[in-house]
Amino acid sequence: MSAARLDIEGELTIYVVHELKDRLLAAFPPDGHLRLDLTRVAEADGAGLQLLLSAEREAEARGGRLIVAGASPVVREMLALANRADLIDDDAPAAGTPAGADADAPAPTAALELTE
Repeated sequence: MSAARLDIEGELTIYVVHELKDRLLAAFPPDGHLRLDLTRVAEADGAGLQLLLSAEREAEARGGRLIVAGASPVVREMLALANRADLIDDDAPAAGTPAGADADAPAPTAALELTE
């Protein structure tokens, strides 16, 4: 399975989720497989959790899967408290080439840095 990758930095909070939602939806490839790198998310709240769960539903509706391939301690704690740590795939490369892809070929990537 090859997946597009989206790196999110800064906040995953109520203050940025509206803007982030539009960019997240635009990052989905036609097959619905999207890999999120959340290793540089410093702050997250319930609105951020809701956005991740909504993105998971969108991926499934497109026949794909949402993969959190890298998660900061804040994101890990948020997902654990919501009993959704299953979204984190520690075996998936967070910032590297998608599994099965040519190591020299660039992965489709978008980076977002949202801070207030």
